[in-house]
Amino acid sequence: MSDPRPALVLHVPGASEPLMFAVSDAQAETLRGELDQFVALGKTKTLALANESTVIVNFAHVVTAHIDVVPRLASVYGTPPRKNE
Repeated sequence: MSDPRPALVLHVPGASEPLMFAVSDAQAETLRGELDQFVALGKTKTLALANESTVIVNFAHVVTAHIDVVPRLASVYGTPPRKNE
């Protein structure tokens, strides 16, 4: 069984499911301390994803945001390629 991976979970108006972005452990720790301000102030931020790509998030359009564990069978943006076990 693989280790749990963190994901940034964004709930946006009009979407039936949240948007999920795989992030590194370090990025998840950084975001935990900043998400409340990003959402409260409607900031736009460029975030590094777990697969070394980036995404720009306009938090002015986000209702809620939190860090969670990537669900086992979920489709998550920024997920690194799987390694053969």
